[in-house]
Amino acid sequence: MAPEPAQEPSGTSSPGSGPAVLYSERQPVPLSWWLIGIGVAALLAWQGQMKREWYWGAVVGIIALAAVIWSLVYASRNRVIVERDETGETWLRVGDAALPRSAVSRTVPVPPTARRAAMGRQLDPAAYVAHRTWIPAMAMFVLDDPDDPTPYWLVSTAEPEELLKAFGAPVS
Repeated sequence: MAPEPAQEPSGTSSPGSGPAVLYSERQPVPLSWWLIGIGVAALLAWQGQMKREWYWGAVVGIIALAAVIWSLVYASRNRVIVERDETGETWLRVGDAALPRSAVSRTVPVPPTARRAAMGRQLDPAAYVAHRTWIPAMAMFVLDDPDDPTPYWLVSTAEPEELLKAFGAPVS
């Protein structure tokens, strides 16, 4: 779950070479979730064959296992990426959403001890939240864009300081 090693920005990227990745983090679900999911699928398979032929358990087990695998792969698809494009603009990409550095006034690391408050009473309903329950820390990106009703982004990340350093906005 640790961030992947970031590539150093080349600074002289040629047109068409694509953006330089400054930070990249995969956010897969923990191994314990896989074990629990397999256990649930096995339990359902066992329940499916009770007082029936054995193949009923196999059918139920295959369907349950496929549902577990699909659910956990789908939950693990999120990536947090900081990249610099050809124009020199730094972008934060979380899933399908993108945030330019020019729209951010300041950033704040949210430690695990403050996550509950940030996601609870202090949460603005208009905020963009990319929260993963299995990742303990977060980073906050406060926007300075009068045309955008979103006051800030809250993003789950294993290494908030590294993410904010790669993004390059002032840290409060």
